[in-house]
Amino acid sequence: MFEKEKIYIAGPECFYKGGPDILNAMRRRAESLGFGVTLPNEHPLDMGNPDLQKRADSIFEDLKMIMKETTVIIADLEAYRGSEADSGTIYEIGMAYADGIKCYGYTRDKRPLAWKDQKYVMKDGVVYDENGKKAPYKELPFSPAVVGSTKIVEGDFDDCLAMLMTDLEEEWKAEGRTGGMAAAREGIASGTANDPAGAPAKPRVYLSDVIRYEEDAKEVYGRLKELCASYGLEAVTPCDWAEGFPETKGFNPYVRAAALTENYCRLVRSCDAVIADLSDYRGYECSNDVGFECGMGFEMGKKLFGYMKDARPCIEKIPHLGEAAEFRDMTGSNVENFNYPANLMFGSSMKIYEGSFEQMIERVAKELNV
Repeated sequence: MFEKEKIYIAGPECFYKGGPDILNAMRRRAESLGFGVTLPNEHPLDMGNPDLQKRADSIFEDLKMIMKETTVIIADLEAYRGSEADSGTIYEIGMAYADGIKCYGYTRDKRPLAWKDQKYVMKDGVVYDENGKKAPYKELPFSPAVVGSTKIVEGDFDDCLAMLMTDLEEEWKAEGRTGGMAAAREGIASGTANDPAGAPAKPRVYLSDVIRYEEDAKEVYGRLKELCASYGLEAVTPCDWAEGFPETKGFNPYVRAAALTENYCRLVRSCDAVIADLSDYRGYECSNDVGFECGMGFEMGKKLFGYMKDARPCIEKIPHLGEAAEFRDMTGSNVENFNYPANLMFGSSMKIYEGSFEQMIERVAKELNV
């Protein structure tokens, strides 16, 4: 019954010791239940190229092709080199979400971050994160974009498969009762995919960063919008709300997370480009919300630009045991050696500049032919 579904298995397992065996075991389990499966790096790759970046680019090209065949993504959301999930995995979820693909994720611990992030502290009744700032989404298990886009199951890959099968069975039953459930789903997907009427005359850019979590975010964004305008760009930020989409200010954090995700989606779709802060956030990865928006923007055909405080290659920034130990970090995971400053999903899909937003915006404007 499940042969029409093709599952993309996402996660950092490819970096683990024994990673191929782990992925193959998940594949065999899904196929035993009748699902089709797509895996990262399944097709021939250019891994003999002396240019390390070209090797990464061949992996990314393979991903782009595979994503077009995929109907479901099941992602490992365990914390990776920090307190958030692997940024490359979240980039893939962003791609999948933009294409209307069903997004599932699994974690051993679905409690809110206030419970499980050991670097959170409380002073005078206020919870602060490891950067000394008010914890932005302490009541959620992951960032808003991950929660809003993905059905998160507490458990493992098999638990996700069980949930997926139940969901598909319920969809089929609902379709039988109404006779039009499939058409309704298609209408919803196509409706969110339409570009808004009246595109702006000057390039419109979406500022994807962690400023959104700051108390004075709107004031800071106001200054950045003025800076963009001085270079002929119209800037849109995560704190703006898409036209025709009412802001949700309910107390339920899951309602808020879903609303934020939909709003991010609408805003990115309305823009020509995404400018992303890929600097480390709560570990050796960029913010999960930023990673999601980059993947979503790429799949929507938007031009991507990244900037970082430190744009040295990953192999120079992340502590590891050296080439003799396959560049493994303290967890035993490989550190990418592709001469890119971030996970290959980012390096292969955008130009990445070193410095601050203020230092690179002029170059972005020139790239956009302003």
